[in-house]
Amino acid sequence: MTKKLKSDIGLAVLRILPSAFLLSHGIPKLQKLLNGDFEFADPIGIGATPSLFLAVIGEVICPILVIIGYKTRWATLPILILMVVAAFIVHGSDPFGRKELALLYLVCFAVIMLLGPGRYSIDKK
Repeated sequence: MTKKLKSDIGLAVLRILPSAFLLSHGIPKLQKLLNGDFEFADPIGIGATPSLFLAVIGEVICPILVIIGYKTRWATLPILILMVVAAFIVHGSDPFGRKELALLYLVCFAVIMLLGPGRYSIDKK
């Protein structure tokens, strides 16, 4: 196996698995939105409904784009913003163990943004 092939497989795994894991947090929010239940936290002061809508974009739409590798670097941006809000605003006063998951997602998607999607993606870069 060549170094380039290993790198491309590694980027694909790095793209797909954290995105799939993030979907497990986003799907319940999408269902909540579709059921008309707009109760949600308002961490940045824009209202509960817009916050829920933005969370669904960051936890459902963007991870799907990252999984398929379409506009990957742009798709990671809303996820990064969402994870910064989750780690430092929503869980800002919580112990490290509570904000750890958001920080892990933040690091994973920051690496994806920096390295790009790899060869096994729609973007193929």
